[in-house]
Amino acid sequence: MTAFQSQDFPIFDLFSKQWALATAGDPSHYNTCTISWGSLGTLWGRSIATVYINPDRYTWDFIKDMGTFTVSFFPAVYKPALSYLGAHSGRDGDKIAEAGLTPKALAGGVTFEEANLTFVCKKLYQAPFQRDGLADEINNGVYANWQPHWLFVGEIVEVEDKR
Repeated sequence: MTAFQSQDFPIFDLFSKQWALATAGDPSHYNTCTISWGSLGTLWGRSIATVYINPDRYTWDFIKDMGTFTVSFFPAVYKPALSYLGAHSGRDGDKIAEAGLTPKALAGGVTFEEANLTFVCKKLYQAPFQRDGLADEINNGVYANWQPHWLFVGEIVEVEDKR
């Protein structure tokens, strides 16, 4: 048996290296944020996507209050756009236009023409991380200045795959 190496399993690159956009709302009022924390798997007999959003992010309000959200992945050429979206707030202007992306409706949610893979997710669960449930190394590292992320679990109900 060999030690686990995430680079041997490309699915782990989707969030950590490729990044993604988590988006919630409808085409008339939505917001998106760049995420590098996420997971895909099975839970409760369903295919799910889990995203982790800090309450400081404007998108958190949308995902918390909506019944669906999307997780969209992009070709590498769009990494500068995702970087821009991660550094700017939708509270302050039209960051989507500034990033050069084209929003579009998808199954009651919002994705982007430039995305090559989008999961539309029906929200099943949401909750903040609890400090007493985290390992000391996480509490003392990532959360040294305690502002817990929330996790949002969504059942994947639609997929747009243009890869």
